[in-house]
Amino acid sequence: MKICVIGTGYVGLVSGACFAEIGHHVTCMDIHEDKIAKLRAGQMPIYEPGLEALVARNQDAGRLIFTTQIQDAIDADVSIFFICVGTPASALDGGANLDYVFAAVGDIARHAAIQRQSRPEQILFVTKSTVPVGTNSEIEQIVGRYIPSSGFAISSNPEFLREGAAIKDFMNPDRIVIGSSSPQARRTLEDIYRPIAEAGAAVHLVSSVQTAELVKYVANAFLATKISFINEVARLAEEAGADIDEVVAGVGADARIGRDFLTPGPGYGGSCFPKDTQALVKTAIEYNSPLTIVEAVIAANHRHKLMMVSKIRKAIGGRLEGKRIAVLGLAFKANTDDMRDSPALVIVPGLVRLGAQVVGYDPIAGENAQLLMPDIRLEANVFEAAKDADAVVILTEWPEFHGLDLNRLMENSRGRTVIDLRNVVSKQSVESFTGAYFGLGKTHGQHIIHVPVEMEVA
Repeated sequence: MKICVIGTGYVGLVSGACFAEIGHHVTCMDIHEDKIAKLRAGQMPIYEPGLEALVARNQDAGRLIFTTQIQDAIDADVSIFFICVGTPASALDGGANLDYVFAAVGDIARHAAIQRQSRPEQILFVTKSTVPVGTNSEIEQIVGRYIPSSGFAISSNPEFLREGAAIKDFMNPDRIVIGSSSPQARRTLEDIYRPIAEAGAAVHLVSSVQTAELVKYVANAFLATKISFINEVARLAEEAGADIDEVVAGVGADARIGRDFLTPGPGYGGSCFPKDTQALVKTAIEYNSPLTIVEAVIAANHRHKLMMVSKIRKAIGGRLEGKRIAVLGLAFKANTDDMRDSPALVIVPGLVRLGAQVVGYDPIAGENAQLLMPDIRLEANVFEAAKDADAVVILTEWPEFHGLDLNRLMENSRGRTVIDLRNVVSKQSVESFTGAYFGLGKTHGQHIIHVPVEMEVA
């Protein structure tokens, strides 16, 4: 089938390349000329494992092209448009900013309306962008200004891609959710996804776009809830003398709960959970059905990041003035260069405000981190970062940190304190370390946090 994907960010570029990989002819459209020029030249605007090779293979096969003009897709007889543009949090109220979605839809509808004089087939608008309940109804109104109702259909097909594992998630998904009131639209989308469904993916057809819209938000809010919950439990474990890994093993053995997303860390971030929980809260208020649990999750996540600053301060003796802190890992998670709402963006400035000098290292996200935190110095590797440091803080669970020899890492440091906020260092390395190691939710002689950290680091 011929498909056009609007937007070449994490969702659009991965989706477009994967659609091409399963045999469709895909036009990826983006208004940013520099991005399209780089993609045509084989340069990826984002880091995602396997993406560069996937794009190159399908470009060479003639199944994947890039353009800045929607008319190119219209001229190529495309009648299926996937909307994959960003929906960032609004600066006004925290809700989803839908300007890019509505602009894209209007642009497609205007061009398609002109072409309908010679091509009467139905145009299918498929929303992959994460949008609040009711958005597709507004899309229907926008398209209806240009195309009669019989000439188009609207569908919601939310994405469930994890950055760092996006290609795997697209090609081997837990489920594919398709929401539309149009039987023809549902059949078309089933045909598009047939190669993936035949490989074992479950296709969930829901009766309305509103249902599909809500599925995406509820899924992300629930995962964010699990993360915030286990982070709070990890802090409790420290105070109570328990071990969080053993707690998780015991709790996660319950099939009703499972272990996924019960790994403590410095707080959730990224392009989805922060903005989607905020947008869901706003939507719930608009429908007079407040989600107080989700509101508490947002507050708990922010507080947890602040408490990590206090944990670091306590671990090195209570004062940060003049201390050199090496932060290993700056991206919000491993295997991505995404810095959006990364815990580092709260924790690093918090350390600096308390007088610390921060140096950082990230194997992939360093350039993006430098743009957002220009005052910190970046080093080329973990050993350069740790040199002359009073303490090392691990913020991201990069695979290269798993096998760190802490004694070697701290060989040329001023202090010998490691604060591992991902519990990523191997047990063997921790047990042989001659310095002070502080995990999260562990009982390695850690300081107990009692202070009102919001007042201290704000």
